[in-house]
Amino acid sequence: MPRVTRSPRNSVKDRPSAWRLALRRQRRLLRPAAWAAFVSVIAIMVLMASHAAGTHGGSLASLRERVGAATAASGLRVTDIVIEGRANTPEPILRAAIGVSVGDPILGFSLEDTRAHIEMIPWVEHATVERRLPGTLVVNLQERRPFAIWQNQGKFVLIDRNGQVVGNQDVSQFRHLPLVVGPGAPMAAAGLLDALRDRPALAEKVSASVRVGERRWNLRMINGTDVMLPEGHEVAALDRLIQLQQDRAVLDRPLAAIDMRLPDRLVFRPKTDAGLPAGSNPPTIPVVAKKPT
Repeated sequence: MPRVTRSPRNSVKDRPSAWRLALRRQRRLLRPAAWAAFVSVIAIMVLMASHAAGTHGGSLASLRERVGAATAASGLRVTDIVIEGRANTPEPILRAAIGVSVGDPILGFSLEDTRAHIEMIPWVEHATVERRLPGTLVVNLQERRPFAIWQNQGKFVLIDRNGQVVGNQDVSQFRHLPLVVGPGAPMAAAGLLDALRDRPALAEKVSASVRVGERRWNLRMINGTDVMLPEGHEVAALDRLIQLQQDRAVLDRPLAAIDMRLPDRLVFRPKTDAGLPAGSNPPTIPVVAKKPT
């Protein structure tokens, strides 16, 4: 019987051919190449459709519809809508603004138009909209942060730090926010509210900050006293009020108002005596106090 001689393992004969090695190296590039070819085909279709639209006077919207319908047949449909950054924006309102549903052609709508519609929602400060082929739509929101509640003409709405109205729904969920009242209050509130937050012992006694004549502030205290702050010197007046509270407990007295508008004195107005005869004017008793040093 003839003797069979076997080649040792891992010999030159066991090595794959150069073509097979090349195919193995290029295999991982086949899928990206296929996608590139597919995108090139879509680009050609868009150019052809654009030419046709220009020739026949078609609109850009109708062009997108034709491209979307053509590419949807190849599988480019919305399979998932991912929303990032949503905390307070009502989801039904957001979905309506997006205007796209699962199954719609993913190339059949304008990203810019969708973004503009989303940014019309009061809660939304900025939005980005992105397609991730073949079927994912990603919406990222940057929401406005509620800063205060604004009461004006009997209505309550949320505002952000810049005074922009955020929304008038679910205000009760933000009861911890400070209340500002009156025309012009939103745009001027940040400075005063920041000063109050830096003085928590005083802030906890404040029920509302009322804008007067769109130029200065009154503080309505929880006990009903109105503290009349000087225009442009609110921070100094707050520190002065804190000192008066520590020294004389002025915020614990039955006062209707504390007028701090005068630079050299304070005027304390007591609450109206309920026992006075009807139609009589209760006396106003000014109390002059030296400025604390």
